[in-house]
Amino acid sequence: MERMTRLLKNVAVSAVCIGLAAGCSTTQRTTQSPRTAIEQLLISEAVLRSLPAESQDMLSIPSGAGVILNTAGISPDQALLQKILVGWLGKQGFSVQKDEKNATYRINVIVNAMGTEFGSDFFGMPPASSQFIPISLPELAIYKAQFQTGYVKFYLDIFKLPSEQFVQSTPVFLAETYYNNHTLLLFISFTRTDLASPPQMSIFRKAVNTGDTPTEDVWRAVVP
Repeated sequence: MERMTRLLKNVAVSAVCIGLAAGCSTTQRTTQSPRTAIEQLLISEAVLRSLPAESQDMLSIPSGAGVILNTAGISPDQALLQKILVGWLGKQGFSVQKDEKNATYRINVIVNAMGTEFGSDFFGMPPASSQFIPISLPELAIYKAQFQTGYVKFYLDIFKLPSEQFVQSTPVFLAETYYNNHTLLLFISFTRTDLASPPQMSIFRKAVNTGDTPTEDVWRAVVP
C-alpha cells in the first residue's frame, strides 16, 4: 500500500512538472513582412559601412563630372545599394544623371554578394510530442544562440562616355553587420549587435522614436 501511494505521488509530481514546462511555451511570429526589420537593418547598415566618408583616390574621375549608374547582381536588394550609392556619389561632388546623354562617365556597380546569413547553436531538449502523451513538450534550452550576419561586397567598373573607354575597377567595397541572440537556462536572454537602434522584443523595451536621440548621433553610430 505504501509503495502504491509513493508511486501515485511520483506520477502526480511528474505530471505537474510536465504541465508547468508546457505552460512556458510561447508562440511568436517572427515577422509580418517579407524581411524582418532586423534583416533589413543588417543589409542597409552593411551597405552604409562599406562606403568611406571620403572617396579620396578611389575614383579616377574628376570632381563634378556627370555619371550614370548601372547595377548588376543576383541579389534582389541591389536597388537599395544603387540608391545609397547615388547619395554617396553626390556627397563626393559628382553629378548623378538619369540619362546617359548628360553623363561623361558610366559606373557599373558589380554586386558580388548582398544579403544575410543565419546560424544557430543549441544545447538542451528540442520540442517533443508523442501519441502516448496528450501534451507536447516545448523546447527546453540550457543554451541556445542564433547568429545573424549582414554582408555586402561589390566593386565599381568605370567607363568614359561616349567612347566606352575603360577607366578603372575600384577596390572591393566590403562590410559586415551582426545581430546575435543568446538564451541561458530557458529564461535568461540577451542580445549582442552592432546595429544602431535595432527593434527590441522585450517587456523592458524603450521606444527609440522619443526624440531623445538626435539623427546625427545615430548616423555616427551607423557610419563610424
